[in-house]
Amino acid sequence: MSEINETQKTEYGENQIQVLEGLEAVRKRPGMYIGSTSIRGLHHLIYEIVDNSIDEALAGECTHIVVTLHKDNSVSVQDNGRGVPSGLNAKLGIPTLEVVFTVLHAGGKFGGGGYKISGGLHGVGASVVNALSEWVEVVNCHDGKMYTERFSRGKVEREFKCEGDANGRRGLYVRFLPDKEIFEESVFDYETVLNRMREQAFLNAGISIELIDDRGDEPTSEVLKFDGGIASFVEYLNKIRGVAVVHDVIYLRGEKDDATAEVAIQYNDSYNETLMTFANNINTVEGGTHETGFKNALTKVINDYARKKNLLKDDDEKLSGEDVREGMCAIVSVKLPEAQFEGQTKAKLGNSYIRPLVEGLISEKLGEFLEENPAVAKNIVEKSVLASRARAAARKARELTRRKSLLEGSSLPGKLADCHERNPEFTELYLVEGNSAGGSAKDGRDSQFQAILPMRGKVLNVEKSRPDKVYINSQLIPIIQALGCGIGEEFDITKLRYGKIIIMADADVDGSHIRILLLTFFFRHMKKLIEDGHVFLAQPPLYKVYKGKQTRYAFSDEERDMRIAELGGNAEAERYKGLGEMDPSQLWETTMDPTSRTILKVTMEDAMQCDQLFTLLMGDKVEPRREFIEKNAKYVTNLDV
Repeated sequence: MSEINETQKTEYGENQIQVLEGLEAVRKRPGMYIGSTSIRGLHHLIYEIVDNSIDEALAGECTHIVVTLHKDNSVSVQDNGRGVPSGLNAKLGIPTLEVVFTVLHAGGKFGGGGYKISGGLHGVGASVVNALSEWVEVVNCHDGKMYTERFSRGKVEREFKCEGDANGRRGLYVRFLPDKEIFEESVFDYETVLNRMREQAFLNAGISIELIDDRGDEPTSEVLKFDGGIASFVEYLNKIRGVAVVHDVIYLRGEKDDATAEVAIQYNDSYNETLMTFANNINTVEGGTHETGFKNALTKVINDYARKKNLLKDDDEKLSGEDVREGMCAIVSVKLPEAQFEGQTKAKLGNSYIRPLVEGLISEKLGEFLEENPAVAKNIVEKSVLASRARAAARKARELTRRKSLLEGSSLPGKLADCHERNPEFTELYLVEGNSAGGSAKDGRDSQFQAILPMRGKVLNVEKSRPDKVYINSQLIPIIQALGCGIGEEFDITKLRYGKIIIMADADVDGSHIRILLLTFFFRHMKKLIEDGHVFLAQPPLYKVYKGKQTRYAFSDEERDMRIAELGGNAEAERYKGLGEMDPSQLWETTMDPTSRTILKVTMEDAMQCDQLFTLLMGDKVEPRREFIEKNAKYVTNLDV
């Protein structure tokens, strides 16, 4: 144990216990309430207010919601629900509206029958938004009267007041400006908000959500309304991913007591599974009882049908869960009172009675569907059987790869220049494009903790390949061996040999292609590496700017011009055509030295968008890829063709 410096000791007694009053706790520790103060947390403010309006819709009291991004970067949310009761709160003696916006864990979701089903963040949504905003303006139309109140950083700025008759208007209007003292970024992204609003409109069939962006020269707006609900959601997902579907959407719905379960399924011609689960409109990215029930029942129903119709090779053949979900796009949405979520972020549903509800729905109604639609059923089973046999071939390929490594006397690839450190907390693996750059990287690295694996030739596009092709690919085998954590069914993150996996490719079109191919491989076959933050992109410079013995590096055209100005007239700029042009010391200084380099972490901010993007960019369909490139070409800079 390390020694404690006695002079650094501080007293710890009753006077050191800090009591944070009102919403001070939220401002002190915002991450506890909205996840983070990054751009993700910023957008969470909108979602919390919209969730309250969605709860009104679930109660049958709201049909239309308008979200507006204003020029001053404030946001307003307006609905046509019931509004907030206008009387005084009996316990606190202040207006109910004020309680909702200034008291944590206050609202209509804690008993009393106000809402049978609700989302929102533990009932603290409105007050947390208030605490983290410079100001909040509220207009409340309830029972024919209009009431207003204004808050500043969680405290009342203008008292609650009745403004008179509402003139037929009903519902709640909330406008807020996020506090720049709290958030790292304060500008909302239209596409991010649009995707979330679209998702909510899909999950709540018939509700209209209008998104208005008033920040440009001309306001833009989009009305999102889907009478088909989650069936339309599945159709949309398959359409934007550019995959060919095998059959029409299968939609199933079941109820028990106050809980409902909806499932929409549609198979496509890809090798990838897309399964999204929701509870009370909250995306449960870590699954839970509803997802477990769905997966178990789906596997059993398809196996039972295949065996009954003699579609399996023999009595011993059995389709796994992965087999029956290959090429499947599905949404599972449950709505229930008193939803129990595991963790502050509500990533996993815990209510045990939801599992048999979903299992029963799939067992009964999907079984009936397959019996009544034999052509569709046969297509699904045949696709699953092909997946099963390809998976068996993949297992053999993995075993062959393992045996080959053992026979060669080492489980590590020969091209790998390993590091001395063995603790993955401190190690880095550079996947380097080209032998020339690989040589410079080997000579320039710190061999104590940095390993180098040069890559030469074309990386397999796994989006178009079955798993068995992946495991015998000469470019991917060395990566699998070097990482040491296995792949597919055998993947074990605890065996990972390197804490950082850094893709280092040229800053040109070919380099970009290699990066996307490697990212597709990790996303499809080792997703946990991305989810846990192990994958990074190196950022090599585009220019060397020099004058005499003075040298600067620039990563963009704008930075090149700045560096030239810094060094004065007659300074020259040299454009790097590739990593191989840099000598070892330059590569270390610009791209590999932890004290001076820039590396970008690859994150899973939105798994659905990642899935769509990889399918779109790397799949077989040309038209959606062309549309994407045309739409986004204006954002591309510093592209070396």
